[in-house]
Amino acid sequence: MIKKLLQRGLPALALSVMPLLTTAVPAHATDGQKAFTSTLTISAARETASLFDGIDRLRAAAESRDGYVRTAFKHWNAGRLPQDGCNTRAEVILEEAVEQPEVAAPGCKLTGGRWFSPYDDTWVTAASGLDVDHLVPLAESWDSK
Repeated sequence: MIKKLLQRGLPALALSVMPLLTTAVPAHATDGQKAFTSTLTISAARETASLFDGIDRLRAAAESRDGYVRTAFKHWNAGRLPQDGCNTRAEVILEEAVEQPEVAAPGCKLTGGRWFSPYDDTWVTAASGLDVDHLVPLAESWDSK
């Protein structure tokens, strides 16, 4: 799960940061008159920087938790195919399995299977031992809107 999140999430983040690191094209006067230009110049646009350096250059804004209510967010939805009984958590666990678990109906009960955790270099052999969570907590993403 984490490996795929990093493979998908970091490139998406890099693409979203790119407009912040570019330089606007200045306007030019063609008839000899002085033109007013609106140019955004950021030194990062003229140098090579790693993704993490680019993130470090982002300005922090004030956060506000006004209006946040945790219960406004569902815990797990019914997944891509509600009729199969597997919620989103189960779908993520199935997707990330190195060795597929057995799926029993009703309710998408998972037994067996194997998963690898690159964070602590550990093999997990029970789906109940896995956490599927937000990369960024809901309250934090609300604060940063």
